[in-house]
Amino acid sequence: MNTAHKKSLALGALLILLMAATRSHHFDSLTHLPDASLAVFLLAGFYLPPFAFPALLVVAGLADYFALNYAGISDWCFSPAYWFLIPTYAVLFYAGRFYATQHSRTWRGLGLFTLIACVATSAAFVISNITFYEFSGRYTGTDVVQYAGNIARYYLPYLTSALMYLVPAVLLHALLTHHDNARHPAVQ
Repeated sequence: MNTAHKKSLALGALLILLMAATRSHHFDSLTHLPDASLAVFLLAGFYLPPFAFPALLVVAGLADYFALNYAGISDWCFSPAYWFLIPTYAVLFYAGRFYATQHSRTWRGLGLFTLIACVATSAAFVISNITFYEFSGRYTGTDVVQYAGNIARYYLPYLTSALMYLVPAVLLHALLTHHDNARHPAVQ
């Protein structure tokens, strides 16, 4: 097994642990970290091979199953709309894959990553909320405008929870790639 493969496996395991630890919601909302799933799917798209996407979906599903059945978490979000988390997370994963083809260690590259991360997270918010409205069965007496007004207050926390994980990931990436380049200057 080569070094790149070992790094990919280690990073994949770290992302899985991060998602499982923050997604299971086994602590109350004041003491647990926000769900890292959005950032995990975006970072996995950038760093990991395509087969990581279905593997992460399984991990997310198992964490939710555990939270619902063993941690006493409410089943409010579990409805037919739950299946639409697949396209929600696909947007993030494939945004990461796209950025991997455009990545550069420049300010422009950082700006592009920020733009892609914000647009993909925003698209994920829209997909997950529109499908929850349409398919959860929880809003039969609410019109779309009223629902949008009620849910809009969640957009900024949704975006910032993803960025809370992405900013340190970018800093760690810059530090590690700078360190690797300093040790191996001929390798680009």
